Amino acid sequence: MSEQSRSPYRRPRRGGRPARGGDGRGASGQPQPRDPARRVAYDVLRAVDQRDAYANLLLPSLLGERGISGRDAALATELTYGTLRLQGTYDAVLEACVDRTLASVDAEVLPLLRLGSHQLLSTKIPPHAAVSATVDLARRIVGHHRSRFVNAVLRRVSARDLDGWTSVVAPDRSVDPSGYLSVVHSHPRWVVKALARALGERAADGLHETERLLAAHNERPRVTLVAKPGRATVADLVAAGAEEARYSPFAAYLPEGDPAAIREVHQNRAAVQDEASQLVALALTRVDTHGADARWLDMCAGPGGKAGLLASLAGQRDARLLAAEVQPARAGLVAGAVRRSPRDAGRAVVADGTRPAWRPGAFDRVLVDAPCTGLGALRRRPESRWRRTEESVAELGPLQHDLLVSAADAVRPGGVVAYVTCSPHLDETDGIVRRVLSERDDLTLLRAADFLDDVPDLAAGPEGRYVQFWPHVHGTDAMFLALLRRSEQA
Repeated sequence: MSEQSRSPYRRPRRGGRPARGGDGRGASGQPQPRDPARRVAYDVLRAVDQRDAYANLLLPSLLGERGISGRDAALATELTYGTLRLQGTYDAVLEACVDRTLASVDAEVLPLLRLGSHQLLSTKIPPHAAVSATVDLARRIVGHHRSRFVNAVLRRVSARDLDGWTSVVAPDRSVDPSGYLSVVHSHPRWVVKALARALGERAADGLHETERLLAAHNERPRVTLVAKPGRATVADLVAAGAEEARYSPFAAYLPEGDPAAIREVHQNRAAVQDEASQLVALALTRVDTHGADARWLDMCAGPGGKAGLLASLAGQRDARLLAAEVQPARAGLVAGAVRRSPRDAGRAVVADGTRPAWRPGAFDRVLVDAPCTGLGALRRRPESRWRRTEESVAELGPLQHDLLVSAADAVRPGGVVAYVTCSPHLDETDGIVRRVLSERDDLTLLRAADFLDDVPDLAAGPEGRYVQFWPHVHGTDAMFLALLRRSEQA
């Protein structure tokens, strides 16, 4: 990994402590604890590892709760996400540096070793400062005795740079390309193989496009905003400092800063939403429904991003969106996302899409944003690659199938269903669609890319009838879309 890919953060002063703004107090006005950036990063890493916490939810919460802002907040963010993204690489290095299996290392100690390894191998923090700061943190968290172990291991890690270590711990690429990419780009081997399969690459061919995709997963994603139609415009977001997006007519990229500080976001007239997520929802609205177009359904609406956009679009057409979510807490988020849509077009309800509360054939358009492994959003949720397993795919398959069948029942003859996943895994995409099509003769697979013809290189699957976004091609999450029309003779 090149020097250019490393973090720009440097140690601002001696003694292993980061610089603090102003008088050393956080946004709350309370004195900050010693080395607040590393402490909050450690707490997030520990919670992710032990409690399956989501870093994208917990980190902002802890930063606000502890009054951490400015350079300390930026450093905490870099340390947290950087460590999670390259955790697999660091674990391979640590395995070579400890005198026991990594699985036997204390659960309190392992996040410290990963945090220290990230500073040593992927930032410009001087090695002595990275080691001393991490050991000091370890002393306060796990005590003097175990901090000596942390010190010894990190000193071994500091003996080589990242390229030097990967040449030692990574398998020979010519013999085991999946194993090599797994270590160098920090993904479980099964994920590497699944992504290569989705890309249509074989190990014998070198997996070069797969490597580009894996590398894209380890880059910091830009923040993308959506201007809700009828309530805000891209021009409003550009005036607030954003940049017009490439593909979505509702999107803008935020180069820096807190999205919540933008007036339109604060007022729920705009939101943070990946560009591919916007476009798969938009594609559904562009298909001719061969008749009425007044009743729309978002069957798995939580947490509400696509529902918020669909409700705004529905309101502009005098249509109404029913946004259903099975989990009450997430349904509350959906209600907030559709609130004040044009003509009050959106309504959120708690409902199970596999046991519908609506009559068959009640809707003109149906979106199924199915629960999935989330392998398409590894840039934003790097911990998902360590949390999901091959068994996760098999466990989700029956639910994905049942939801698509239920959606086909919910749409009227001539109406359209969009099946969407934030995963490119073929068992969650093509496999589900093919199975449902084989079971029913009242569904026709449309060519989805025809409804997003401004976006290049989208067509995938049989005869190019699916849409598949890719981070390394489009700069978005790897969203999948299939559009199906129910036969008018149904």
